[in-house]
Amino acid sequence: MEYKMDHERRGLALIFNQEVFTRRSLKKRCGTNKDRDNLTERFQALGFEVNTYNDKTKKEVLTELRKAAAANHADADCFVCIFLTHGEERKISACDDDIHIKDITDLFRGDQCKSLVGKPKIFIFQACAGEKYEDAVTGMMAGDSDDEEEVEEAANIYTVPAGADFLMCYSVAEGFRSFRHVESGTFYIRDLCETLQEHGSTMEFTELLTLVNLKVSRHEVTYKGEIKKQMPCFTSLLTKRLYFTCKK
Repeated sequence: MEYKMDHERRGLALIFNQEVFTRRSLKKRCGTNKDRDNLTERFQALGFEVNTYNDKTKKEVLTELRKAAAANHADADCFVCIFLTHGEERKISACDDDIHIKDITDLFRGDQCKSLVGKPKIFIFQACAGEKYEDAVTGMMAGDSDDEEEVEEAANIYTVPAGADFLMCYSVAEGFRSFRHVESGTFYIRDLCETLQEHGSTMEFTELLTLVNLKVSRHEVTYKGEIKKQMPCFTSLLTKRLYFTCKK
């Protein structure tokens, strides 16, 4: 089964871009505007209405999120929210304070945002999630195959868990650092945008994210004389396959 993607609108995509911070402990994120512009172009190409917000406070970020959660998404396919910022485990940074990721996603649960029930809610976090660096190891590659089993809907009217249909995408696994180039932007967003350009309207989205994971995993940086890597991840609570097929 696939999500219905033939509503009047593709939907809203919010991009919260944090370059500078009022806290001295957080450095300027040079290169993030490149990520913002690339993401804007790619999601507009997929049919989204893209709204960008730069260097907002925690209060301002939560205000915009509450507005989005209270909006009527009945004629939209889905919803996307992206954060480009610093972070730590289970938190991301506004320019003045941290925000718990759970406080963000809870606003869009089915018991809070009725018009997005049964629709994909995609959250993308480009941020560090800790202080550790991922080591490089050598291994052998092998192919795996899985049987896919389709499940038919038993009725036209049914209930779903309030936490269903979320897709959480992270530039790095919990506990680890994420890499960014001061001119070309982050590894993760750069590879995500390139993959969206090539396959965004034809490839199932979680398969696309898996391809992005592979691309990012092949990059490397040298830190204190040792090769370090980055491994993105995603958590899918989707209940159907997701395709951003072209709007007619």
